[in-house]
Amino acid sequence: MTSLLAAQGRAVRDASRVMAQATEEQRVGTLLRVADALEKREADLLAINAREVDAYVESGAGRDRLTLTSQRIAAMSDALREIAAAADPLFESLDASVRPNGLRVERLRVPLGVIGVVYENRPNVTSDVAGLCVRSGNTAYLRGSSSAQRSNQFIVDLWRDALVSEGLPADAVALVQDSSHRTAVDFMQMTDTLDCLIPRGGPSLIAAMREHARVPFVLDGDGNCHVYVDESADVEMAVSIVANSKTSRPGVCNAAETVLVHRALADDFLVALARAIPEVELRGDPATLAVLPGTLVAREEDYEREFLDLILAVKVVATLDEAIDHVARYGTGHSEAIVTNDRVSAEAWVRRVDAAAVVVNASTRFVDGGELGLGGEVGISTQKLHARGPMGLRELTCLKWVVRGEGHVR
Repeated sequence: MTSLLAAQGRAVRDASRVMAQATEEQRVGTLLRVADALEKREADLLAINAREVDAYVESGAGRDRLTLTSQRIAAMSDALREIAAAADPLFESLDASVRPNGLRVERLRVPLGVIGVVYENRPNVTSDVAGLCVRSGNTAYLRGSSSAQRSNQFIVDLWRDALVSEGLPADAVALVQDSSHRTAVDFMQMTDTLDCLIPRGGPSLIAAMREHARVPFVLDGDGNCHVYVDESADVEMAVSIVANSKTSRPGVCNAAETVLVHRALADDFLVALARAIPEVELRGDPATLAVLPGTLVAREEDYEREFLDLILAVKVVATLDEAIDHVARYGTGHSEAIVTNDRVSAEAWVRRVDAAAVVVNASTRFVDGGELGLGGEVGISTQKLHARGPMGLRELTCLKWVVRGEGHVR
């Protein structure tokens, strides 16, 4: 581990003790200052980001994630104001009781401490994560990718200025300066600094996390998301939901990658879908090809993939059970949607599908912290311990037992 990384880690750790005791007014004030600064400095940020986008050699999802626009910067500011307006999660009493011997026992929400985030491209994540961490009394230690280093640093500098203005330590938000692979591995092993580690990236990052991390981590895993069109579904609604789930932003984890359709509705639905999304490459099973002869043949790996592109796998199923079995086999536990007018089918989907989020008659794109009222998110956990689904303020806290007595001895 480099001396710079270690020294920066100590500073972030020291700052976490101050942040745990910061007043709500200080924490909220910091978020509002950054929200204003993002709007005032929009032109400067866009200019820096444009140079990084021009230097980026790849196309597709990576370039889209790297790119900032006026609309995306406005969304960053709006998210910070929404997080600032949320109820303070700190020191909330979850439950309290009095034991038979007179001891008073309660559990309180407290900060996790230092949140480490490793992420690829997305400079908007820099602001979202910092906002959630500061609002919940944590510090944010960020390791972005080299392609977004200048954009990330610009945003982090806004945070550091705002923190100081509120009488808080600048090191409550810090960006790793060395974006090399070696430093990423060292970062994942900073057991003396990090309390929780969250990856935001593709399969290679998740694999590296599993191999190298020594710090407890929450996986923001792959999003191989499905939409199942039930036999009772309204075709027009189903087409609208699938089109939005796939095309509104195909390079994100809550975009649909496979559509399953009941055979009773397959003819009408598939023809309407192909007409509605001509820009999407469909890859189907033999039953799909019988309806849409020009469709590419879906291979086994197509049902396993997170395309993150304008590609959609298609399969015709005979029953709801077959659809649920397909999701159980190929899904990644992220977001799974059903389109149906049958309450029994909807309830079966809700109860039986094992995922962080199940969606009934709506787009998978709603599985997002901002859309679900969290203001923002540090990621969408596909694990089952500590946090599952979009991780907002409460998911960045843990519990502390408080036991009060009057000279009690055991």
